[in-house]
Amino acid sequence: MSTLTIIANITAKDDSVALVKAELEKLIPPTRDEEGCLGYDLFQDNDNPAHFMFHESWATRELWQIHMENQHLKEFSAATEGAIESFILNEMTEIA
Repeated sequence: MSTLTIIANITAKDDSVALVKAELEKLIPPTRDEEGCLGYDLFQDNDNPAHFMFHESWATRELWQIHMENQHLKEFSAATEGAIESFILNEMTEIA
């Protein structure tokens, strides 16, 4: 069975970049401690600081789905309500 890769693209509203960045950074320690998390890395676009991307690796889709229901993600959603322009999640499978 192959691992699950998640690419999450988050674009903050222009007046909320610092808030969204700080809240995204808070997600890293608890997520990296979760069962099945093989990698959880946050990136910020050099040309568009409002654009963030998580590159995630999970042992199974089921463990990722458990992650998606965790309290720290609910807290992130509440803290950034109205501050995010777009949030696109892609579930990916490595082919080469």
